[in-house]
Parts: sequence; structure tokens; C-alpha cells
Amino acid sequence: MVTPRLVVAYHSGYGHTATLARAVAHGAADAAAQVNLVAVDTVSDDQWAVLDGADAIIFGAPTYMGNVSAGFQAFAERTGGRCMAGTWRDKVGAGFTNSGAKAGDKLQSLTALAVFAAQHHMHWVNLGLTAGWNSSESSEFDLNRLGFWLGAGASTDVDADAEAVHAADLRTCEHLGRRVAMVTGQLLAGRAVAAAR
Repeated sequence: MVTPRLVVAYHSGYGHTATLARAVAHGAADAAAQVNLVAVDTVSDDQWAVLDGADAIIFGAPTYMGNVSAGFQAFAERTGGRCMAGTWRDKVGAGFTNSGAKAGDKLQSLTALAVFAAQHHMHWVNLGLTAGWNSSESSEFDLNRLGFWLGAGASTDVDADAEAVHAADLRTCEHLGRRVAMVTGQLLAGRAVAAAR
């Protein structure tokens, strides 16, 4: 069994998205992936090499003004050469986002992350959860409490400490990390079988 190499590539303006990124990484590591965290606003040459060598990249960005943060977008624009060269082709991709509002147009950010991955010809992995907190028997502590499918969405009070991210959102991001690690492992195993034929 090949150990999947996974990178969580994120931008965090106030620390909340960084806290979520660590939760994603924790979930992936629990699923036996080798995980690296890369803050995309300070990415080094060595970290570009880690991104290029990864089997999966999970992208994270806060939602500001209805889209991914400018810091993440600046990183995305720096990948143009890699896009043209197909450097990230057939890697696994997934995404997560955070904003202060419960909705906050987070779907727009998740869509932007998925389109970014598609431009790189990556294979997008969805959250793989039903919606939580949507019945009289459910609660705000359910996984996927905000009801996203394309990726993980979190809501954190804008005046909250960086570590004061909702417990359910942390667990949802851990789930995303585990799911991506599992899917990536399955893809690598399938490729190994196909190569051996």
C-alpha cells in the first residue's frame, strides 16, 4: 500500500482558516497520509516542490466579499505555468472555506476552488456527507452543520480568537481530510494494479 502524499494549501487572513487547515491535516494523517501544510501567501521554492510532488492537494481559503481571499487568488494566479504544463494533472483536489456569516456566499468560494482544480485537470473530491442541523432532531454540533456538499464550509464569528472555530466545523474538516486521504489511496492502488497488468 502506497502512502498518499497530501498537501493542505491554504490562505488565512485572521487565523480561522489556518485552524481549519490543521484539522484537515489531522484527519488526513489519521487516515495514514503523509501531510504537509503550506501557507500559500508565503510559499517557498521547497514548498512549490512539495506541491508538485503531492498526490492530493486540499485548498483552503476564507470567503471575503463573496469569493476566495485575495491572498489565495494571488497564489492561484502564480500557478499559471503549472496549469499550462499539466504539472498537477490527475492529482486529487478538494477544498474548504470559512466566513463570518452562516451562508456568506461560501458556495461561491468552494466553486472557485473546484474550478481552479479543474483548470489544473485534477480530480475533485466532494465532502461526502449529508446535511446536518436540518431537522428538529439535529443540532448545530452535527457534521456538515451548514449543509455544503462541494467541500467543507465553516462559520466563525469575525471577532473570535483564531482557535475559536466551531467544534462541528473542525470535525467536518477532519472528515474531509480523512476522505481525501482514503480516495487518494484508492486511486493510487488502482493505478498500481493497472500498471502491473
